[in-house]
Amino acid sequence: MSTPFKTIGLIGKFDDPSIAGTLHALSEHLLEQRQQLLLDENTAKLLPELNLESASRDEIGRRCELAIVVGGDGTLLNAARSLCEHEIAILGINMGRLGFLVDVSPAEMVARLDEILGGNYLDEERFLLEMYVEGVDGSCRPFNALNDVVVHNPEVARMIEFSTYIDGSFVTTQRADGLIVATPTGSTAYALSSGGPIMHPSLDTVVMVPICPHTLSNRPLMVNAASRIEVVVNETSSSHSQVSCDGQVTVDLKSDDRIIIQRKEKRLHLIHPQGYDYFEILRAKLGWNEHPGKQCPEV
Repeated sequence: MSTPFKTIGLIGKFDDPSIAGTLHALSEHLLEQRQQLLLDENTAKLLPELNLESASRDEIGRRCELAIVVGGDGTLLNAARSLCEHEIAILGINMGRLGFLVDVSPAEMVARLDEILGGNYLDEERFLLEMYVEGVDGSCRPFNALNDVVVHNPEVARMIEFSTYIDGSFVTTQRADGLIVATPTGSTAYALSSGGPIMHPSLDTVVMVPICPHTLSNRPLMVNAASRIEVVVNETSSSHSQVSCDGQVTVDLKSDDRIIIQRKEKRLHLIHPQGYDYFEILRAKLGWNEHPGKQCPEV
């Protein structure tokens, strides 16, 4: 079989033995197809019986053309951040609940893999965000996010005060539980539950969604993804404020820290099987069109 993917990396959900059966079947099938495999080193520690060559994320990014992620959306978010510098393709096998990003079920995994290895797939680009925390001492710590960057108070039901700037222009100062800056990929995550819009993945925009704002006229604001967004937390709020990337990486803020958020130059290549339909995903995951007897109209 002629395939565009010569070496494939396998990444499993962290510390979850329930992925063992799916990974066994996946690796066995790929080896039968004479694929060279690298197993993520953390997955290798969890499942040493797979007896595959283990590798760091960086090595997987350098040596592989495709990474297959077995887990939920959270596992794929983690993999995307660690592999985005290498721009390799990523395919998700859904072992989680919602599965907006991991859209291949274990039941159809083998058939879909054969199609993809034969070159029959969709390659969708998704952009990520780069977030920097600039300290008053000149320090600058970079982080990546595929879904969202969230400025928040880790204490429950306690507001913070912060100011926002877009491309150097002052927007507003507001009091809220926090602020979500989301990509179209992340628009169906935390931003959606906070009242933000669903954005199609093809849009080149980000949305800024306040979390429980004190002033009800503070509504979600969509801006061009090329914009430079700055968030400065009020000095009295900074001692109990944090900024998180995809809900997985959290940084404590200090007084006068500035949070800089902008689109990352390198993009995620998300692989889908042929026939992938974003609106079908929305219908399935959000429970749309569930009225009894309701049928999809003919086009």
